[in-house]
Amino acid sequence: MERTPIPVLTVQTAPYEDQRPTGGGGLRRPTALFESQRNYLPNFVQSLLSSISMQPTHVCIFLCKRICFILGLYHLYPVHKCPYVCVYILIFKNLIGRLVIGQNGILSTPAVSCIIRKIKAAGGIILTASHSPGGPGGEFGVKFEVSNGGPAPDMVSEKIYQISKTLEEYAICPDLRVDLSRLGRQEFDLENKFKPFRVEIVDSVEIYLNLLRSIFDFNAIRNLLTGPNQIKIRIDAMNGVMGPYVRRILCDELGAPANSAINCIPLEDFGGQPPDPNLTYATALLEAMKGGEYGFGAAFDADGDRYMILGQNGFFVNASDSLAIIAANLSCIPYFCQMGVRGFGRSMPTSTALDKVAKVMKVPVYETPAGWRYFSNLMDSGRCSLCGEESFGTGSDHLREKDGLWAVLVWLSILAARKQSVEEIVRDHWAKFGRHYYCRFDYEALEPRTAYFIMRDLEALITDKSFSHQQFAVGNNIYSVERTDSFEFVDPVDGTVTKRQGLRIIFSDASRLIFRMSASSHVRATLRIYAESYEKDPSQHNKEPQAVLSPLIAIALKISQIHERTGRKGPTVIT
Repeated sequence: MERTPIPVLTVQTAPYEDQRPTGGGGLRRPTALFESQRNYLPNFVQSLLSSISMQPTHVCIFLCKRICFILGLYHLYPVHKCPYVCVYILIFKNLIGRLVIGQNGILSTPAVSCIIRKIKAAGGIILTASHSPGGPGGEFGVKFEVSNGGPAPDMVSEKIYQISKTLEEYAICPDLRVDLSRLGRQEFDLENKFKPFRVEIVDSVEIYLNLLRSIFDFNAIRNLLTGPNQIKIRIDAMNGVMGPYVRRILCDELGAPANSAINCIPLEDFGGQPPDPNLTYATALLEAMKGGEYGFGAAFDADGDRYMILGQNGFFVNASDSLAIIAANLSCIPYFCQMGVRGFGRSMPTSTALDKVAKVMKVPVYETPAGWRYFSNLMDSGRCSLCGEESFGTGSDHLREKDGLWAVLVWLSILAARKQSVEEIVRDHWAKFGRHYYCRFDYEALEPRTAYFIMRDLEALITDKSFSHQQFAVGNNIYSVERTDSFEFVDPVDGTVTKRQGLRIIFSDASRLIFRMSASSHVRATLRIYAESYEKDPSQHNKEPQAVLSPLIAIALKISQIHERTGRKGPTVIT
């Protein structure tokens, strides 16, 4: 008896005006908003898919992270239902005939990029709160990766937004039943043009692991972790998606003891803590490292694209220094010995430590706005081999996403090659290139209009001719303004111009102050202040960053009036 095809339904809906992606095709909102707004998730996914020009043979990768409860179709779905809502919609009339999904809905962001590039998929959807708090009281988000495996460019984000404002219907197949726990291909007879419609459940780690094997000398890392001079490591997955990767790659493949890895079970709310790898939130790792038992520590954010490095006794490596040290030691990585180094990229707020390395190596540095999508063109065109951001994101042209575990394996490779501790490597780097004292102050959850007017008034102040060459005296320090601007980026590949990406004050001694609004928030705003000061003299390399930078911070607070205008007494987070 012939089976009746599973029906594909067309559902009438009403558009939302607030679904403008915040960068890279992503939409992050409070979980409660997804729960309370009818069709909020289906609407955005439909708008996203409608923005792509697809061919009938295109494949789509799909990932869900276990983070929250969401509203799917007409019911409140628990977390394990998250993938199904999007699977039902992905079938629709977008000419998608095959879906690839990580087992149990788990894939890291770097793994998604890896798989898209390997099988030449049309793109990928990632359900993630990123490094924000998850769960019912936290946030939920959707990220979109395009066919090169990187975040959607701004033109795609704008197209998604325009579609979302006029959307009237979406197609969905609510009776489809996919077993996300069973590896292999599942085929379905649907009321659409694909006979059969295929869903492939893949091992969450294997394809990505094979890529890493081609980049690194696993034997050297394995000897570091298991040989006669082995070091003990401590790795915190922060109850995000990285648990299976840490256990499979660092423990099973490279020999680290199983108890080296902590918080490896993905949880809906990440155990009640923001999965943000920094000194404010990765406190369990920091305390463990301070004890002196472990020689190397690392933490990952919820979807595996950000990381933090700690040395013995809790020695902290800031993200800008980490990027520069990786750049200076790329000869430790077989991939770069084979492929060569063509150039570096860093976001504008990231410290200029990378620039010092690039000058010695005689390679160009591309300064971009914050957001990984700005590196994609540079890497696709062969201009850039290594990129990084001060927000603990680093990656190379092996993918088109930042890659936390890749960065950790780079560090372990450097330790294995140089046979020094983390702190010794960092201090040797400072002695050779100088130290860039650096910090970031985050003022979170501001009223958006207040934050907007602070930035507007600040821009008017610093771009006025009278501000040029102004001097600020703070204690025994005198800072002379050399130049100021509102940063804009001209893409050297296609000439695209991106304006108003942060306010810069650069002083005559190369110190910098940067003010920038974060693009990742929705209901509330985040204003960030960055301070940087360069010190060449090794005898001055042992000071606390905030002590060195306090005069610059005093200038920033004075000219911005942020405390007076917000009622705050200080930043929410300091990194």
